[in-house]
Amino acid sequence: MNVKKEDLAMRTDLKQKIKITTMDYIAVLIGTGLYALSVHMFTLPNNIAPGGVTGLATVIHALTGFPIGTISFLFNIPLIILGFLFLGRHFILKTFVSILAFTVYTDVLFVMIPTYDTDRLLASIFGGVLMGAGLGLVYLRGGSTGGTDIVNRLLQRKFPFMKLGRLVFITDVIVIAIATLVFRNMETALYGIVVIFIQTQVMDQILYGLDTGKAILVITNQQEKLSHAIMERMQRGCTILPATGAYSGEERAVVLCAVRRNEFYKLKRLIHAIDPSAFLIVTDAGEVLGQGFKPADKEV
Repeated sequence: MNVKKEDLAMRTDLKQKIKITTMDYIAVLIGTGLYALSVHMFTLPNNIAPGGVTGLATVIHALTGFPIGTISFLFNIPLIILGFLFLGRHFILKTFVSILAFTVYTDVLFVMIPTYDTDRLLASIFGGVLMGAGLGLVYLRGGSTGGTDIVNRLLQRKFPFMKLGRLVFITDVIVIAIATLVFRNMETALYGIVVIFIQTQVMDQILYGLDTGKAILVITNQQEKLSHAIMERMQRGCTILPATGAYSGEERAVVLCAVRRNEFYKLKRLIHAIDPSAFLIVTDAGEVLGQGFKPADKEV
């Protein structure tokens, strides 16, 4: 009987892993598609180097006319080897799928889609939004589009306090500087900076924005009633901490709770209804991990 239960549990676990892996690769393909569409429609026809290997490939494409996807693929070969050695085969497998998909998208599938080259500023804005959305989706599922993304991942391991978007910004600025020297056009560099600035803002919002929240400390003498109300009505956990008033010497309690931003005003009304005299300290939580939020062991 126990053997059957264990076998059933193993099958369920295997199905769950297959489902998660499938969703990962679907997200990587969609995210790469958005990124490739941005390059094809907005940055490439306007000679805007968006940074990274794609930016270098844009420069070489402008000079030689070779397909940008093929150039990008060749650039990525040594970086894939480096990533395999330090980041593991699962990460690199997703990265390889993304690199191959980018080549197919840009050199084969998207060639019939019309490009936009009327207004370089609009191209920079919409290109940056699409790129950020694509990269954010790929990173969210533990993948990468290759190129300097691999370098950025390695740097993030070395400097974990730095957000991924900032690392992308730094490496992209270096590539844009190279593109400026080649094109000898400062305007191209400025538009490139617009692209990567918008790209990193959108990407960080996707990666970190959904996990930001509010941390609330409530000093109250209605701690039991308040904590039960938070758990039942808000479906959020809380912690009761003992405290002593420095001036009055009275024993009080501090209720600690974390909620998403869109839940804060509901919580504030709930606190006021239970204890109008409660003292609140509210701070922004850059990231909230754990049950009800992003899993603590999730990467990125």
